[in-house]
Amino acid sequence: MKNWLFAIVIGIFFLMLTACGKDPSTSEGKDKIYVTTTIAQIEDIVKNVGTDYVQTESLMGPGVDPHLYKASQGDIKKLQKADIIFYNGLHLEGKMGEVLEKMSEQRPTVAVTRDIPEEKLITDPQNPNAHDPHVWFDIELWKYAVDTVANELSSLDPKHEKEFKQNAEEYKQQLDKLYEESRKKIEEIDENSRVLVTAHDAFAYFGRSFGFEVEGLQGLSTDSEYGLKDVQSLIDLLVERNIKAVFIESSISEKSINAVVEGAKERGHEVEIGGELFSDAMGEEGTKEGTYIGMFEHNMETIVSALK
Repeated sequence: MKNWLFAIVIGIFFLMLTACGKDPSTSEGKDKIYVTTTIAQIEDIVKNVGTDYVQTESLMGPGVDPHLYKASQGDIKKLQKADIIFYNGLHLEGKMGEVLEKMSEQRPTVAVTRDIPEEKLITDPQNPNAHDPHVWFDIELWKYAVDTVANELSSLDPKHEKEFKQNAEEYKQQLDKLYEESRKKIEEIDENSRVLVTAHDAFAYFGRSFGFEVEGLQGLSTDSEYGLKDVQSLIDLLVERNIKAVFIESSISEKSINAVVEGAKERGHEVEIGGELFSDAMGEEGTKEGTYIGMFEHNMETIVSALK
């Protein structure tokens, strides 16, 4: 029944888009490029690259799970106004595939992961034909997304191409600094303790980049199911490896990871919640964690503090 109702809502959504067309107030001649993004991590790139020449809105705010997100009627205005839409791709926005496909027929709709070489992507362990979408946790790969955004904004607004490209280079320099600082922080953790246990498998790129073993109760998507066997397997790992801390995520219920903690306790192994990590969503706008760099620094500080 829910799928049937959703199909009707989507149908009405696109009838309205077709009937109304693009808002003329956002056509050529206006001062700024209006950009809609799916996740806030991408919006942060657009803000840094586009600066005063863009106006941005993100569909998914703090605490929102992009794997389960469905476009609502409240999104229609944002999508109608957009000169360009940026999304992550790699099936991160799993429930929005049809919406994004339809939007691409009306305006530029760009996956920021499109220019990342396929050999640099991590294969989904549960689906060899798919890739892990959480690329923002590998800073080197996220720089590809920065260039993609800069190139697309330059195509829409060629007279400011120089500024977009310069802003992109400056932002990538900030990302290089973030990477080097993060590498130094990791040295505070003993190599045997570099095991990151979270609610779902969002940190494989982080693990590869910084030398962590990563274990998640759920798969790459929070839409995947987990059962008693998965919980028990993770408990066994905590006990056998003497892992003292696990982490919750800002966009996922604590229920699943708490079951693991309680199970380990019943086995006589005390495990603490090491803190909250930002995985699929960032923090509140206007806070440190509401920026990509601030979010990454928060995660790094939380992980190092709990595991060193």
